[in-house]
Amino acid sequence: MNTAPPQTSRHRAHAHQDCRLAYEIHGAGPPAVFIQGVGVHGGAWAPQINALAAHYECLSFDNRGLGRSQPLGARLTIEQMAQDTLALMDAQSWASAHLVGHSMGGIIALHVALSARHRVRSLALLCSFPRGRDVLRLSPAMVGTWLRTLIGTKPQRRKAFLEIVMPPSALHRSDHARMASELAPLFGYDLAKQPPVATKQLSALVRYDATPRLHQLAGLPTLVLSAAQDRIAPPHIGRSMAAAIPGARFIEIPDASHAATIQHAGRVNALLLDHSRRS
Repeated sequence: MNTAPPQTSRHRAHAHQDCRLAYEIHGAGPPAVFIQGVGVHGGAWAPQINALAAHYECLSFDNRGLGRSQPLGARLTIEQMAQDTLALMDAQSWASAHLVGHSMGGIIALHVALSARHRVRSLALLCSFPRGRDVLRLSPAMVGTWLRTLIGTKPQRRKAFLEIVMPPSALHRSDHARMASELAPLFGYDLAKQPPVATKQLSALVRYDATPRLHQLAGLPTLVLSAAQDRIAPPHIGRSMAAAIPGARFIEIPDASHAATIQHAGRVNALLLDHSRRS
C-alpha cells in the first residue's frame, strides 16, 4: 500500500458558510476534485494524488467539521457538503472539474452533478451509493463488527475497523497493528477512535436519496467502481446505480473491500486516468 503523503502540495483555506474549509492543491493540468467519505480526511487520497498529480491539478479537502476544516458551522447535509465542493472550485476559479468521490464522497459528487451539471466534466463514483439509508441496513454480522470498533481494547477496535474496510485475504496472516498504523495517517486518526463528526455525517447520509434523479445524468461521462467484498457498499448497489445512469460504465474489482482506493491504488488510478481521458 502506498500510504506516503504527496511529495508537493499547496495548503490553502477558504471560508464558506461559517467554516474555514482546509484544502490542498497538487500537480498541474485539467482540474480534478477528490471528495472523501464518512470520517475520512482528504489526505486519504494520497495514493491517487501521488499518481494523478502528474496529469491533473488535484484538489483534496477535509469535509466540514473534520480535521482542519473547522468549525462545523452550518447544519451538516449532503447538499451543504456539495455546496462546499463548489465553493472550493470557485476559490480556484475553476469553471468545471473532473469529480471523484469515495463512499459518502460519491453521494456528494452526485449532488454536485445534479445541481450544477455544467461544473462537472466527468464523474467517478468509487465504492459509493445513491441512497444513504441502503448502506445503513446492516446485516447482524456487520452490526457485530461495527460494535467491536466502539468497545474493547484499542488493538481490538483497530482490528474490527480493518475487518470493515479490508477483505479477509488482506488480513489473513497480516500484522494488524502495523496495517492500522500505516492507515492511520491516511484516515487522519487512530483507527481505534473515530471522529465525533462521523455520527453527523451518517445522519446526513440517511436523509439523502438521489435514486429518482439518476436518469438526469444521461450523457455525463460516469464511472461506477465497486469492490467485490465491500461490506459497506456491496457491488449490487453500484451495479444498480450504474444501470440507472444512462451510459455509465460499471467495473467491479475482485478481492477488494471498501478501502479499494488504498489496497488496489494502482488499478484504481489507471481506471481513473482512462475514464477522465475518455471524457
